[in-house]
Amino acid sequence: MNDGRMNGDLRRLSPLDGVLAGLGRALATLTDSLPGARPNPAATMVDDGPADPQARKLSGALMRVNHVGEVCAQALYEGQAASTRDPVLAEQFRRAAQEEGDHLAWTRLRIDELGTHPSLLNPLWYAGAFTLGLLAGRSGDRVSLGFMAETERQVEEHLASHLDRLPADDLRSRAIVDQMKEDEIRHAEEATRLGGADLPAPVRGAMKLAARVMTTTAHYI
Repeated sequence: MNDGRMNGDLRRLSPLDGVLAGLGRALATLTDSLPGARPNPAATMVDDGPADPQARKLSGALMRVNHVGEVCAQALYEGQAASTRDPVLAEQFRRAAQEEGDHLAWTRLRIDELGTHPSLLNPLWYAGAFTLGLLAGRSGDRVSLGFMAETERQVEEHLASHLDRLPADDLRSRAIVDQMKEDEIRHAEEATRLGGADLPAPVRGAMKLAARVMTTTAHYI
């Protein structure tokens, strides 16, 4: 009986199992199969506005961009969790990814409600973000946490700009984005509290440039 438990523990810790589990999470992300653990902030709102076709099109494009951001968050944290040697830190990344999984489910549902589609380039976005997560993780835990904190701060700014741009009568989208923004603020604070290093200005600038390319492309594709 003890040998069986030991063998089970070894299997859970095997590199192959880790790779397979990561592939499973990637597939669940790209097929929008991750279930949301928390209630959708828009669930109690009956009004599905906006009614104006152009405003509805804008809402759909903005929520598609937000959905891409959540695809990237899953990939980024998966890469960071896979590349740290600290199991506690790996759990921190995966716990953040779980909350981001709520965002993924909420934004995909809203995309469907608005009659549009997710980005056709999601596999590309996932691969790129996963690579960045691996690179950040292999640069050391303080850098990796700093990368997480800076990413969340930039996402917070991005979501704040979407709250300014979303039609005033799109209450469902606005409720989702507002909750996402609160979560991103908390994730950034947690990463800093755990010892995240401040990233150099050129790195922060490169992150903003890459995010601008992604969001501009995802707005249309």
